[in-house]
Amino acid sequence: MGTAAAAAAAGAAGVGGRREPEMQVVAFSTPMNPHWRWRIVNYAGEVVEESNETFPTIASAVAQGTKRLVQMNVVDRSEPVRGYRSTTHLRGR
Repeated sequence: MGTAAAAAAAGAAGVGGRREPEMQVVAFSTPMNPHWRWRIVNYAGEVVEESNETFPTIASAVAQGTKRLVQMNVVDRSEPVRGYRSTTHLRGR
């Protein structure tokens, strides 16, 4: 296991063996700029940090983003956004 993967795995173990939510590194490009950039996103889907630097390949962007995530050494305490809404309020109609 590589250093970045080991650090991520150790951080994901959390307190008392419970897994902490993990931040994700994603790579993206746009039609206006076809080069790749990385973005660090928390469990709630919020952007934590984004690169200004561009990379020629998706792999190099993800590798640099992962390196930055390990450097940040942060714990994600965000809550995921619920993708649904209860309909119990509609049942009494």
